Amino acid sequence: MHIHYFEIVTKEVDAVCAAYATANGVQFGEPDPGLGNARTAPMAGGGLLGVRAPLRETEEPVVRPYWLVDDIEAAVAAAVKAGGVVALPPMKIPGHGTFAIYIQGGIDHGFWQK
Repeated sequence: MHIHYFEIVTKEVDAVCAAYATANGVQFGEPDPGLGNARTAPMAGGGLLGVRAPLRETEEPVVRPYWLVDDIEAAVAAAVKAGGVVALPPMKIPGHGTFAIYIQGGIDHGFWQK
């Protein structure tokens, strides 16, 4: 298993980025419009950490891993079969790949296909 994208949604983007940058010796980039204006930094092993503000007033802070999969449709179907509820079906982000979000056990999870 490999986390391709690790997303943190918070109202304190700059503070979270500063704490992670200082503790881990990384630099966060400028907001990426394709990733909801997330500021990103590379993770060991090739993944990407993204920290962004809520996209709508009702979006709660969340920490969400996106697992890299070869077939996102099959992965979502397997999650649903296991009792997960699709929160966002597979959606393509130009230049980034396709992602989906599901909820299982009260926790947000994601899949990502390059």
